[in-house]
Amino acid sequence: MSLDLSTNPHVVSKVWDALDALTDPEIPVVTLREMGIIRDVEHVSDHVVVVVITPTYSGCPAMEQIHDDIRSTVKALGLAVEVRTQLAPAWTTDWMTDTAKDKLRAYGIAPPNRQYGVPAEQTSVVHFMRKPFQAADVVECPHCGSSNTWESSHFGSTACKALYKCLDCQEPFDYFKPY
Repeated sequence: MSLDLSTNPHVVSKVWDALDALTDPEIPVVTLREMGIIRDVEHVSDHVVVVVITPTYSGCPAMEQIHDDIRSTVKALGLAVEVRTQLAPAWTTDWMTDTAKDKLRAYGIAPPNRQYGVPAEQTSVVHFMRKPFQAADVVECPHCGSSNTWESSHFGSTACKALYKCLDCQEPFDYFKPY
């Protein structure tokens, strides 16, 4: 499907609509937009757009796939695209939508259960926790809802998740770490 730019003034809207179908390569039940990975779409000239993305963490192995998915989706609209990676402000779980958190839970991944409130104007990539010695968060099991859970490994299936086990239903699950 190619956009006729001479009659369609809503290029950015059309690009956003197309990008809304792209899911996270590591968690296929949530979209890149719901995760807050796609930050912006800019229409820079008649047939060129820039899509700005921020990785969930600097070593995210899915970034190349995300770049490729965005490129092919936008090119299918008849546009040239530059995918720009923006590291500051650093991605935070505050950028995840409530829909993403609900989808994670339904998929068997406990969503982050606190928010750091990183200001949008932040320019530093480095985060420091406000209360570094606070008690561990209570993480509810996405399978049975129990808060009787235990962190068995600080790193789960990916570095942005921890591996937990529910002591009631005995099911292991990933917990998307808040940061």
